[in-house]
Amino acid sequence: MQITKIGSQASAKGPEDWFTGQVRIDPLFLPNDARRGAASNVTFEPGARTAWHTHPLGQTLIVTAGCGWVQKEGGPVIEIHPGDVVWFEPNEKHWHGATPVTGMTHIAIQENLNGKLVDWLEKVTDEQYALLKAY
Repeated sequence: MQITKIGSQASAKGPEDWFTGQVRIDPLFLPNDARRGAASNVTFEPGARTAWHTHPLGQTLIVTAGCGWVQKEGGPVIEIHPGDVVWFEPNEKHWHGATPVTGMTHIAIQENLNGKLVDWLEKVTDEQYALLKAY
């Protein structure tokens, strides 16, 4: 058994190459010799979002606070709320984040495949995001 105590892993600012806006990442667990999963608690301030990305073995999001948006490539933007669970298929291009006026927090869970958890792609531009406000 292993217990990771709160505060034993430092919070980090979401890297600008992967996120737009203010994002805080609080790691929960990483892959190890017996576990290929990884999880983080991710908090998006209003207007903050990920870049487009994929995960080789998919990704699960569990919304814990606020109101956010998710979108897979070619699909509609869908509003998400606390208690919602979102599953992205392996290699499904997608993004997620806060709405323009509300923050959002989710737990993100993904699995390691040959040393890779995620492939980061282009950013959702401010212009593209602004078009979603009409949603």
